[in-house]
Amino acid sequence: MSDPSPVTTLTDDACWEMLHEQEFGRLAFHLADEVHLVPINYAVDADRRIVFRTAEGSKLLGLTMNADVAFEIDEFTEDEATSVVIRCRARQLEHHEEAETELLPLRPWVNTAKFNTIVIEVDEITGRRFGLTRPWLHMRPQED
Repeated sequence: MSDPSPVTTLTDDACWEMLHEQEFGRLAFHLADEVHLVPINYAVDADRRIVFRTAEGSKLLGLTMNADVAFEIDEFTEDEATSVVIRCRARQLEHHEEAETELLPLRPWVNTAKFNTIVIEVDEITGRRFGLTRPWLHMRPQED
């Protein structure tokens, strides 16, 4: 009998549940001929879209130039790691659309002005849970 796989594929609903529980992720976007990866805090709206705010700068410029983005969240413990990856399209919300996001638990973590609300509309969502063995953990210094 073979051992069960250490990798489990998450259902779409399990991925969305994890997205609702978290509020920090990483956004990958194109800017000219480079790929950038930046941390963002976010919220999930009722339409299963990722919403975040940003200031003027390279992130907003990149999203304006190329709407194709990827978004990722993860978490891990000593025994398991979980990751959700989204392939998606980003767009800036218009003023009349921004009112819909005011009730989301979305406030800047860094005390800077962020007047641009971005929504990420999901094309594909995948998630995996990994059972970790990490045999080197015994080599960590032990606290007395």
